[in-house]
Amino acid sequence: MNDLLLSELHSEQEALLASLVLIQEHIFDEVVSIDALVAPIIKECQLSITGIDDSMAQAECLINELYVGQLLLDNDRLLWPVIAQKLNKAVEYKLIAPVLKAALIQHVANACQLEAELVYVPEKVMVRIICDDMYSIIFDPISGESLSGQELDQRLDELSGEPSQTFLPQMERQSIIVEYLSALKASLINELQFDKALKCVDLLLALRPDDPFERRDRGFLLHQLDCFKVAYDDYQYFVKECPQDPAAQLLKLQLDKITLTETVLH
Repeated sequence: MNDLLLSELHSEQEALLASLVLIQEHIFDEVVSIDALVAPIIKECQLSITGIDDSMAQAECLINELYVGQLLLDNDRLLWPVIAQKLNKAVEYKLIAPVLKAALIQHVANACQLEAELVYVPEKVMVRIICDDMYSIIFDPISGESLSGQELDQRLDELSGEPSQTFLPQMERQSIIVEYLSALKASLINELQFDKALKCVDLLLALRPDDPFERRDRGFLLHQLDCFKVAYDDYQYFVKECPQDPAAQLLKLQLDKITLTETVLH
């Protein structure tokens, strides 16, 4: 594991989008220039709010420029392709997965002197632009559709079962990185890029050591890459830590059968 990469992912000084690009460079072994990709978008967004003094109107014009002028309007989908998780390809094809897109929009908004942050609204990562002490706009990074106060309260009430609090905290930086890595991992597995997906799992385990579900996924990926001895250990760890999980119960049956037939590990 790259210690320098981990220190940068943990650093609060590193911009979020820059951290996601560092992950991309590590996974795909390529160099990506954020400035070259994003500068044209920032320029057009800055022009769109020039001469507008009201912060709410600025935010609305910015959102309109992003989703209409920059063609970032999209529909949600169950699984995003790998190119939608890579900033260079995602911007080129106007196909950007949710967490990466939220980080991109935050980056652009901040460059336009608007205060933007990411928040978690069940079941999505969303963008919040703070207009002043009283007003903010929370919107879906995929569609650009904003949430009314009533919709926000309803979603939070459904999660907690109690009346929602008026303050919705911004997401912690590490939580966003984990969301991105998890989505990238799923896209890579879907496209059978198991070696790169394994890099995602290694990073996730470095951020959340001994997470049983990441150990299970590492076992699956190692199994696919014909490293069954290490995979077997990860599978056993998952079964031990999550015995009531349906997947663990199925795995236990398979592992017991493998042990009985003496086809393991040598």
